[in-house]
Formats: sequence, structure tokens, C-alpha cells
Amino acid sequence: MLQLRPSCECCDRDLPPDATDARICSFECTFCAACATQRLMGACPNCGGELVPRPRRPPHTLAANPPSTQRVVNPAGCGRMNAP
Repeated sequence: MLQLRPSCECCDRDLPPDATDARICSFECTFCAACATQRLMGACPNCGGELVPRPRRPPHTLAANPPSTQRVVNPAGCGRMNAP
């Protein structure tokens, strides 16, 4: 089962279980869409894997299968923001 980590590893932005802008790799490293596209160019800085939209867990299942509360933050490993 997916951990549904609560935040972006780059900017620490909150990503609740119903976030439509959460991105993950196959190892469940988690990023917001802005960091995934603007900083990471769609590739996980930890494993090099593709960052894809994270599935959302149906609200009625959250009590029995809660999301993770452990925040993982590593802004130094996220590269520099590209100029617009």
C-alpha cells in the first residue's frame, strides 16, 4: 500500500491524501508538481525514476489505512529552480 507521504521532499509543501498535484516515483519519493517539473524536470533526484501523479486514496478508506505522517525533506538534493 502506498505511504501517501504528507509533503514535498524539496519545498516541504503539504500534500494531503487528496492532493491532485502530488508526484511520486516507484520508490514513493514524493514531490509537488511545481518542484517535479520546474526543479527536477520529471525525474526523481534520489533514484532517477520518472515522477508521475500520485493516486488518491478514497476518503472513506483513510481511517483504516491512514497516510504517513513522516515528512521527508531534502532541499539540498533538489537542484536549482529554473528561470521562467
